[in-house]
Order: sequence, then structure tokens, then C-alpha cells
Amino acid sequence: MSSFQHSPVVPQELMAEILSRLTVKDLMRFRCVSTWLNHLVFDPTFVKLHLQRSSKNTHILLTFRDYENDESRYCAAPCSLQNLLHNPTSTVDVCHRFNHDYTILGVCNGLVCLQDSYRGDEFEEYWVRFWNPSTRVMCEDSPHIRIRSGDYNYPYLFMFGFGYDDWSDRYQVVFLDNKSQKLEIRVYSLGDSCWRNTLTCDAFPALGLHGAYACGHLNWLALPKCGSGYRWANVTMKDLEIFCYDLKNEKCRYLCMPDGLSEVPPDVPVLEVLKGCLCLSHHQGTCFVVWMMKEFGVAKSWTLLLNVSYEHLRIRHPHGLPALPVILCLSEDDNVMLLASYDTAEFILYNKKDNRIDDREFFNDDKFYFFSYDYVHSLVFPYRN
Repeated sequence: MSSFQHSPVVPQELMAEILSRLTVKDLMRFRCVSTWLNHLVFDPTFVKLHLQRSSKNTHILLTFRDYENDESRYCAAPCSLQNLLHNPTSTVDVCHRFNHDYTILGVCNGLVCLQDSYRGDEFEEYWVRFWNPSTRVMCEDSPHIRIRSGDYNYPYLFMFGFGYDDWSDRYQVVFLDNKSQKLEIRVYSLGDSCWRNTLTCDAFPALGLHGAYACGHLNWLALPKCGSGYRWANVTMKDLEIFCYDLKNEKCRYLCMPDGLSEVPPDVPVLEVLKGCLCLSHHQGTCFVVWMMKEFGVAKSWTLLLNVSYEHLRIRHPHGLPALPVILCLSEDDNVMLLASYDTAEFILYNKKDNRIDDREFFNDDKFYFFSYDYVHSLVFPYRN
């Protein structure tokens, strides 16, 4: 009599639990092993489970525009936080260069929102599509938005933003149709057949075209108390606010600026997101200053993250203040940060705890508009199952 016994069968629930801890690259390879594995990778419940298991705040999506062969294209490079901090130039060298002139609107849960457009003599059309760099899957175009170019005069502009509503589990693109009198907000959710109107409120002079996504909200710098004839040199602190759109409740409100921002900077500040927190970068005298809102929507949680002189950073401009540097990432303990300076065309690794420059690396000056997004390798697919 044979002593051979069949190995016990692993329950599918346990198998899914084990597989949820693997990398996206491995899971995509395993799809060809069996029909069950192929279906599992596309299953929405498994996709969410894998996303929950994925490490947070350890990866960055670095984006920039690259001028090559007389044309400019956006590039994107998913990378680990440590690689970007210590090898920024080599990270740039292995980026993905789009073969089409997309604009990157934002990144959520590993899903990248790309914007495309057509500009005619009287009309302009805009649409979006979604792309997952980890799975290399890109969806088809969304429905188009058509606008009449003559309806928009500076500083009243139309704006876009990309975010995620975890309550409805929907990835949404928000279009702010900001004309001279009223602001109409339209939303397109991944998988929808049209853009839908959600809200109308008073228009405002816009200070940024792309919204910064944090904690279920999209945010733009705004001047709600200024009219169409404003000049930045005449703006006061009480005029400057953050327009905030709530994706879940489809409502808007204004957030206050940091109390420590005593005077309006000579140039428009930059609103971005680092480690899930809203950040504000600006000139203050001859210093580069960055504020971080530690608790979203709470004015008292604004914290001074950085205040360093341009002389110490060795960033100079022959005719005055340098262009505002860009913070690309923070170390896990927030003590070390990587900056990109356009005036000197270099990456600067600054240790704010010890107030010293740890490293400097030059980049090719045909690369510009560096930006970074919190990134996670995920299985989120750019279409609805």
C-alpha cells in the first residue's frame, strides 16, 4: 500500500491573503499561472487588500518636462524614497518619457491622471485618461469638455484637479469653470459617461491651475476678496486664502493661511503635498520658507517646516530673487529633504536638522518643471470592472 498522501489544499481566502503581500510586478507575472490568479489580480476586493498592504511614504513619482529634439514632453519616474534622496540624477535618467504631450494632473493610490487637449481658433477641448505605471495599463479618453476661449480672461481661469473619495471609492477629476462672475464645478469619475455639475459659487482670481489633493479635498490658492483688476503687488495677507473642494460632500470652503506668514511674498507661493500633508512654499525676504499643515483643515496645525537663506543654499539669481526651489521629497524623519533649483540646475540634499548641505548634483538644464507626488505601487486599474 502506498504511503503517498495528497498535500493539503490551501484555501483561496488564505492564498489571497498571502498573495496580497507580494509586489505588483510579481502578481502581474503570476496572472498566466491560472485562470483563478488572473481573475484575482483584477478583483476589486483583492486590489483594495493589496493597496492596504502596500508600504506608504516609501515611494515617489517624480515628474518633469524634458526638452528633446525641439519638443517638450512630460516624463515620469516611479522610484523609492531612498533612491531619489541619494541618487536623483540617475533616477531622472531612467524615467518614462510620454510619446504624447500629456499634462499630469495628479496621482492617487498609484493611479496617474493625464490631461490632453486640442486648441482651435475659437474653442478648446480637454479630456483625461488614467494610467497605472506599475501595471502599465492606460484607459481610453474620458468625455471631452469644450470651452470657448474668449470666455476666459486672466485672472479668471479654468482649473483641474485629481483626487480620490474613499467613501464612494471613486477616482474623480474636478473641473473648475471659473468665469468672471460664477464658478461652476463639474466632476468626472472614472468609468462615467459624462461630466456632471455639482456646485456653483462665486468666481475668484486663480493662482494655480492644478489642485493639490490631500485628505479627500482638492485645494487651490485663491484671492476671493479681489476683483478682476487686482495686481499682486497690492495683495494683502487678508486677501490670500486656499479654496478647498470636498470630494465626498461636494462642498467648498476657504482655508486660512499660516499665522506666521506676516507679509505677502513678492511672487505667488506654491501649494503642494508632502507625505499626505498640504504644504505652502514661498519667498520671505532672502529666505526659502515652507509651511506644512499637519492636520488637514485645522489652521492651528500649520507648522514651519523650513526657513533657510538662499545664501546658505548657494542659490543666486543675477537680477534678484532666484526662482522658487521645489521640494521633491522628505526623509522618513523629516530631517533631510531634496530640493530642485532651476537657477543653478541642480539637486540639493539639505539636512535641516544640522543646517548643512549634504550633497549637490547637477542636472541637464533641458529638464524643467520638476514635481513630485506621494506614490504607492498598486493594482488599481484605470477603468471600472
